Amino acid sequence: MPYIKDDDGRLNNFAKEPKVYEAVPPNKNQQRNYIIMGIAAAVLVAGLVFVAASV
Repeated sequence: MPYIKDDDGRLNNFAKEPKVYEAVPPNKNQQRNYIIMGIAAAVLVAGLVFVAASV
């Protein structure tokens, strides 16, 4: 566990901070895959709502 010593001499236990990295925007192939997965998810949800309503 990482301990940090205060100015007053007290020990504080803090969680480890994760590494920070810069986000990169998705490329054209990833954007196309996201659109396809979104459409598939919408069709699935619409089908489930239809089945639930028909029951």
